[in-house]
Amino acid sequence: MGKYENDVKRLLELVGGKENIQAVSHCMTRMRFVLVDSKKANEKEIEDLPSVKGTFTQAGQYQVIIGNDVAAFYNEFTAYAGIEGVSKDAVKAAAKTNQNPVQKMMGALGEIFAPLIPALICGGLVLGFRNVIDSIDLFENGTKTLVEISQFWAGVDSFLWLIGEAVFHLLPVGIVWSITKKMGTTQILGIILGLTLVSSQLLNGFNVASTPADEIPVWDFGFAKVQMIGYQGQVIAAMMAGFVLVYLEKFFKKICPEVISMIVVPFCSLVPAVFIAHMVVGPIGWTIGNAIGDVVYAGLTSDFRFLFAAVFGLLYAPLVMTGLHHMTNAIDSQLLNTPAQSTILWPMIALSNIAQGSSVLAMSVLQKKNERAQQVNVPACISCYLGVTEPALFGVNLKYVFPLVCGMIGSCCAAMISVGFGVEALSIGVGGLPGILSIKAQYYPIFLLAMAVAIVVPFILTFIVGRIKLTREDRFGRENAANAAGMEAVDAASGESAALNGNSAADSTDAARAADVKELKSILDGKVIPITDVQDEVFSQKIMGDGVAIEPSNTVVTAPADCDVSVVMADTGHACGLTLANGVELLIHVGVDTVDMGGDGFKLLVKEGDHVRAGEPLIEFDPEKIRAAGHPCTTMLIVTGEGSAAGITMHTGMEVKAGETTVISWE
Repeated sequence: MGKYENDVKRLLELVGGKENIQAVSHCMTRMRFVLVDSKKANEKEIEDLPSVKGTFTQAGQYQVIIGNDVAAFYNEFTAYAGIEGVSKDAVKAAAKTNQNPVQKMMGALGEIFAPLIPALICGGLVLGFRNVIDSIDLFENGTKTLVEISQFWAGVDSFLWLIGEAVFHLLPVGIVWSITKKMGTTQILGIILGLTLVSSQLLNGFNVASTPADEIPVWDFGFAKVQMIGYQGQVIAAMMAGFVLVYLEKFFKKICPEVISMIVVPFCSLVPAVFIAHMVVGPIGWTIGNAIGDVVYAGLTSDFRFLFAAVFGLLYAPLVMTGLHHMTNAIDSQLLNTPAQSTILWPMIALSNIAQGSSVLAMSVLQKKNERAQQVNVPACISCYLGVTEPALFGVNLKYVFPLVCGMIGSCCAAMISVGFGVEALSIGVGGLPGILSIKAQYYPIFLLAMAVAIVVPFILTFIVGRIKLTREDRFGRENAANAAGMEAVDAASGESAALNGNSAADSTDAARAADVKELKSILDGKVIPITDVQDEVFSQKIMGDGVAIEPSNTVVTAPADCDVSVVMADTGHACGLTLANGVELLIHVGVDTVDMGGDGFKLLVKEGDHVRAGEPLIEFDPEKIRAAGHPCTTMLIVTGEGSAAGITMHTGMEVKAGETTVISWE
């Protein structure tokens, strides 16, 4: 009879039986199911099982938290159910089959833009600030901007454009790089292709609309001429070019002999990709943009402008995500050059900024206890309200989809009010809340009403829908969600929610045992830093327990004391659990998010059940591979459980030697 026989039988029944399981695997602390129909899983009764410490659904996987003994539970479960377990990668692949085409497309977009979010947020704040100081006439009776009356602020404004241009005009470079990174091809080739799209040799894409056709430079090949146009700020062209490069490189890698691969593959991939980007992808992008521009202009001047306003207000945010919204600048400029010297298009753009920002504001309220989400929500909301929506769109609203839709609905309502009453702007460039300062004074009351709608409608809709759709983890963060589920610790750094052993009834006993342990030696050579400095909120907030982190200068992790190896991540090799003779449990975790590496760069030197002495090797790792994968090498030594940390002292801020220097001690 197995240790978990009753719980195993009951869990199989509660997840809908064997026929409802498409794939199953496990990680450090949880079972990962891909279910045919997730609605068949009885979450409440599953969480009532003695062995289960919580459940949640993420990325198409139904995950059941077991704790350190998950491997034994998993073996009993698969044996009883007659199911062959698979790898975590296979589970992830199977989970994608539960997603519809829209979810898959949104997921792909999210993976491409996720690495760009920090830059978008920074650039958004910079441009929002510049909008305030160089576009709003606040001084000398409303005739001059701060930049116009102050040389200092004029210098600041000019200097900050260095950042703004790098983030938004040169965005194609980041997009193509991110695509090559996601697809596992050569990233430097992606960067070079991106640079060819925004080269200074080309006519800046933002100047094309105002440049006569006969003055646009061309490449003359004798039999054909190709316009030398840059794609600054363009998303679709950059993405198409990036995927062209990726598939060309994969093709040539497949057919090219290894001995000449280094020479042939880069050349045969990059050169055709650049030609295709400028001769096929670029013209297609401009054709799409011009078509959209023509539709916008016709709608603004037709008898159906009220209906057009609804459509434009609804679809402007998605246009921003494609980069095609820049075509509206040419239309706005043309309208400002008419006898009326005003535009009714720009007010709708400002209202769309506000609406998307209000959706982010609602998400910020819903996720007020999710500190990681707030790091994106707050600056994205500020940036959006100042007129730059990309951080909000790509960082928050597109990620969850429903905030984007709620913002679009609010923008639609506000746009109908604005155009319906003929609100006009005297200038363009000032978006978001400051946009009201570009509106003709006689339209202030109506525009204020439209602004109120753009704020209230998306906020209320997002808040209501979010209360229904957001998971516990989305709202509270992994660590708080785990606590709410009754877990004591969350291994979020490895992408795993962990419930490490430690019942409250045994806390006092653990504390007494811990008193017998006097010290733990360093597990690596390097510098010890406080756990609060780790670039992961779960470790830094001591959700898993107290401990220290080490920035390593060597590559072999050693035991901090005489102990037993209680658990190992055999497939990834990045972490292990230890148990001291007095029962105190420790966790060693090499790097942050290194579970994503799938074991590449790690070698486990011990197995579960081994007894090791202080200073004996546990894990060997390759820091270069970790850094190349985009992860810090920071390694954590954690004393898990609440009571076991009583009277503990952390020794940080010093250089240490593995097996020699004390890093943790008890009174």
